[in-house]
Amino acid sequence: MSGVPDSVEQRVEAVLGRRPVRLTPVDRGYTQAGRMLVELEDGSRAFVKLAVDELTAGWLRDEHRIYASVHGSFLPELLGFDDDSELPALALEDLSGAHWPPPWPEGSIEAVLRTLDELHAVEPPAGLPSILEFGRLFEGWDEVQEDPSPFLSLGLCSQAWLERHLPMLRAAAEDAPFAGGTLLHLDVRSDNISLEERTAMLVDWNQACLGNPDVDLASWVSSLRAESGPEPWELLPGRPGLAAWVAGFFAARAALPPPETADPSVRALQLAQLEVALPWAARELELAPLDSEG
Repeated sequence: MSGVPDSVEQRVEAVLGRRPVRLTPVDRGYTQAGRMLVELEDGSRAFVKLAVDELTAGWLRDEHRIYASVHGSFLPELLGFDDDSELPALALEDLSGAHWPPPWPEGSIEAVLRTLDELHAVEPPAGLPSILEFGRLFEGWDEVQEDPSPFLSLGLCSQAWLERHLPMLRAAAEDAPFAGGTLLHLDVRSDNISLEERTAMLVDWNQACLGNPDVDLASWVSSLRAESGPEPWELLPGRPGLAAWVAGFFAARAALPPPETADPSVRALQLAQLEVALPWAARELELAPLDSEG
């Protein structure tokens, strides 16, 4: 396998217990972890994620905890986990033959909704954090208030509109119902969803936590709409606080420089979601139209 560093090949062999004959890099998604499809001598295949630093090592350990302790049709099969070094490796069932949206075929949205229902009904594993412990998730509009210039540079609303409505957006987001004891994925979007027939699977579980199940749906609907799906309020009506929270999360990030811990293209994704979430929040809170002067 020319061009593949021995250390990568050795890490793949350690996690699967067999020597690979072919490694194919995977560039879908936004994580900095190494990702590849692996073919073994007997023709079987696997998907392998390799930590590349301390941060991604922690993410893989968190993700492995879910695969090792939670069972359901919404999870790919765990094939191996190697944590004998500082940089662990995780091996999962190969889902490359499934459909990864977009586009969203007929019945696929309903399949994801069924998957979320199944997920939210399982017993969470012990030791998961509450979503309330993820403090920066809830600081979006506070960060915009501290420095509104990056958000305003996007041209989604006027300065007068923001000054008039920011207090209402902040208050609504602060009052949103986050707490709960339900297992959440917390990063439901198309690059983490595979579809096969009438079944949807979720991958990338490093942010799993406990909270209100509506949060998973709220975190998905803006990206879904950006990919030609239904309006957010059609799937999650009457949730002004969650709409304001989603909008604030992206408002504080979409105009920032590319992050060091994710693929730079994540900013374009966040902007696309903000372009959906901000009108959603304005609608739910009965604010003035975004194209008005406030």
